[in-house]
Amino acid sequence: MNRINHLPGITSQFLETDRLRMHLLTAGDKHNTPMLFLHGNTCTSTIWEEFMLQYADEFYCVAPDLRGFGDTEKKVIDATRGIRDWLDDITALIKKMDLSPFHLVGHSLGGFVCWGIIARHAADILTVTLISPGPPMGFGGIHGEQGKANNIDYSGSGGGIVVDAFADRLIAGDRSKDHPLYSPRNMMNRLFWKEGFKAKREEDILTAMLQIHTGDKYYPGDSEKSEYWPGVAPGRYGPVNALSPKYNQTLLDDFLNAEPKPPLLWIHGKDDNIISDTSFSDPGYQGKMNLREGWPGDEQYPPQPMESQITYSLAEYESKGGRVYREKISDCGHTPFIEKPGITKQALLNHVRKIIKQ
Repeated sequence: MNRINHLPGITSQFLETDRLRMHLLTAGDKHNTPMLFLHGNTCTSTIWEEFMLQYADEFYCVAPDLRGFGDTEKKVIDATRGIRDWLDDITALIKKMDLSPFHLVGHSLGGFVCWGIIARHAADILTVTLISPGPPMGFGGIHGEQGKANNIDYSGSGGGIVVDAFADRLIAGDRSKDHPLYSPRNMMNRLFWKEGFKAKREEDILTAMLQIHTGDKYYPGDSEKSEYWPGVAPGRYGPVNALSPKYNQTLLDDFLNAEPKPPLLWIHGKDDNIISDTSFSDPGYQGKMNLREGWPGDEQYPPQPMESQITYSLAEYESKGGRVYREKISDCGHTPFIEKPGITKQALLNHVRKIIKQ
């Protein structure tokens, strides 16, 4: 099974922008107010399909495959620009499709990109909904609620932290359950949602996972050797390097200085194993749990408190006049809109309708 079976009501199309040829999914009447959905890492727009259809009667739902993923044109991500390649791509898409004003929804990596979209397009955004977003400080190699670097080279962030056994299986298109940790299917079912949950479209979501663009300049990307634990520092290419705090040092301030400040809803699962203060994707926490050898201890390399960093960032946003709403969902992992679609839908609708009533 190498192609995705899209749900009835979902339209798959390609769009040429001045940046690249993007694949996107749409649902609803294009004359309605747009709602833009950005997917997470090792995934594509297809993960949004069921959720998009719940809004298609009222909104024009648009979900692109981000650069580096899915059927969007294979072009290198210059990670030294942080999220800016994605940001420039989305800016070109917004312009080409004349989407402004729009509601913005981002998940995981897509939520991380949203911090920058808010900074750049604040006047065009009606509402923001961040679902399990990466913190605006970046992913890996930092500590404390303000995201201070553990080491000067940001060791433990970037492409070098991806486990080779997992990357090799992605490249091979492995659909098996052969390896308990590193088969893509098992990785998805352990980290995308709370363990034990079964997604209705597991096969299509797995296909999307396997459509990630791979190679030294793609996923997992290149890396540099480091004299600091865990021995790798960020390289220059690919999505994982683009998430490194090394290359996103102004992102938090850019977000906090956005004007006007669109109202923001943060939705996350109580049992998220990716974006949390005890993330199984974080080298510091992996070391603490004896999943990475040689961990030097909490004083030198503490786990990254991602949930606390988001909490801090949003409190700062509020202190500068922004409005923030929060929905933390029990018995739910990293992907609330699939695990708990009813609660997530209602939270988002309540958020959006507050603005419509104004």
